[in-house]
Amino acid sequence: QVQLVESGGGLVQVGGSLRLSCAASGRTFSSYAMGWFRQAPGKEREFLAHISWSGSSTYYADSVKGRFTISRDNAKNTIYLQMNSLKPEDTAVYYCAAEDVSVGEFDYWGQGTQVTVSS
Repeated sequence: QVQLVESGGGLVQVGGSLRLSCAASGRTFSSYAMGWFRQAPGKEREFLAHISWSGSSTYYADSVKGRFTISRDNAKNTIYLQMNSLKPEDTAVYYCAAEDVSVGEFDYWGQGTQVTVSS
C-alpha cells in the first residue's frame, strides 16, 4: 500500500503560480512512477503530468505543457507540481497518483487538493 497526501492548493489570481506537493508513505515510494491529474466540476478526470521513478523522464498533457513542471524528491518521498501562468480553466481538484509500471495502471490516489484561479 502507498498512502498519498496532496497539499498546496488554494486561491490564486490569473497569471499566478502555485506549487502542489504530494507526500507518500507506505511501500517503497522510489519504485513507483507518479502522475498528477485534475478534475473540474462536471468534467472527467484529466491527466496532466507523469514522472518516472528516477525522475529522469517526464511528459505532459498539451493543456499544461510549458506552464506546469512535475518533479520528485525520493529522499523526501514527495512529488511536486509547479504551476505557472495559471488560467481560470485550471480551476479543479488536483490529485497525485502512483503507477504500478508492471501493468501501467495508477493504483493509488490521494484525496485531492482544490485549486481555484480567479479572474
